[in-house]
Amino acid sequence: KEDMSVFCDVQQAAPVAVFKLTQDFNNDQFPNKVNLGVGAYRTDEGKPWVLPVVKKVEKLIVHDDRLNHEYLPILGLPEFRSSSSKIVLGDDSPAIREDRVGGVQCLGGTGALKMGAEFLRRFYNGSNNTKTPVYVSAPTWENHNAVFSSAGFEDVRPYKYWDAEKRGLDLSGFLRDLESCPERSIFVLHACAHNPTGTDPSQEQWKQIAEVMMRRKLFAFFDSAYQGFASGNLDKDAWAVCYFVSMGIEMFCAQSFSKNFGLYNERVGNLTIVARDADNLKRVLSQMEKIVRTTWSNPPSQGARIVAITLNSPELFSEWKDNVKTMADRVLLMRAQLKAKLQSLGTPGTWDHITDQIGMFSFTGLNSKQVEYMVKEKHVYLMASGRINMCGLTSKNIDYVAESIHEAVTTVQ
Repeated sequence: KEDMSVFCDVQQAAPVAVFKLTQDFNNDQFPNKVNLGVGAYRTDEGKPWVLPVVKKVEKLIVHDDRLNHEYLPILGLPEFRSSSSKIVLGDDSPAIREDRVGGVQCLGGTGALKMGAEFLRRFYNGSNNTKTPVYVSAPTWENHNAVFSSAGFEDVRPYKYWDAEKRGLDLSGFLRDLESCPERSIFVLHACAHNPTGTDPSQEQWKQIAEVMMRRKLFAFFDSAYQGFASGNLDKDAWAVCYFVSMGIEMFCAQSFSKNFGLYNERVGNLTIVARDADNLKRVLSQMEKIVRTTWSNPPSQGARIVAITLNSPELFSEWKDNVKTMADRVLLMRAQLKAKLQSLGTPGTWDHITDQIGMFSFTGLNSKQVEYMVKEKHVYLMASGRINMCGLTSKNIDYVAESIHEAVTTVQ
């Protein structure tokens, strides 16, 4: 028909699961409802927290008459890019001293993954590598698959990671997949606080992983969304990335400052590139400029300035580390309390994994029917995978959540 829309064949897309969960929560009229879905820090009052150091720096920016709203360089604020890379690699990183480390300011950690994926699809190991396998952990953050697929990679595969039976890392399965995959495959690795499981390899296990990846010429693409937020210690949370660099491995690392600065809606991210030498880095950054130019052209300044000013002032940096530790400690406390409450209720099964895991998320081990029971009968909202955001727990709702988990486990098989 002539009057039909040119968009009439567009199908309705499924909603993004975690945001649909929040919408359902907001529409729920139950007075004791609990949201354990979206990955954002909450205080013990269940409120978002603007870091005190961020408030302080925002005031400095407002009163600095030298600042304006001119375009930033295409690759971003230079002092933000350099300080971001130093945070993850360490001030004394040999790679930084050798001028083979560069950064690209991106729109959050997602933007950093997107820029890295776009570059690799065009230039990794030759040109236009749509058929190069990209491996993501099973399970992983849902956006990993989508980002690499939308960049044009046709072969995004899972690698073994979570052992549901022992509720921990399946290291032998992981290593087997590293040994059996095609040479030069790309592996997306979680730097710390694995999302959604909260289960990280130990330092010894990371060494085994790095050895195989080096020997088989596999490319490491780290996603670092929780540095400092996981353990409260910046260096500890960046250990795996630093170790890979110390082994002479070329790699990418997508960094997000959403969680550890509480700058969720400012979309502050950085893609740290560790190249073989300065000449390689220069050519990579020149092509990154072209990709950025056709994507967002120039990045926004506000969030990047907040991070750069904080990281480059010893006094503010120290205050920020205290703020981050405050958040990490509250998460660790909620883990300990939830485990203790489930054990005192005599909830069937082992719950040690709640304190063995680290970071914002815990993979509870609840099955899909138990999750459905939690949402529909108890008004406790969590992801279908059984992932919960530990920051959604507070001293006021933790008893109710523990009792709800106990009820779900004992009622629904």
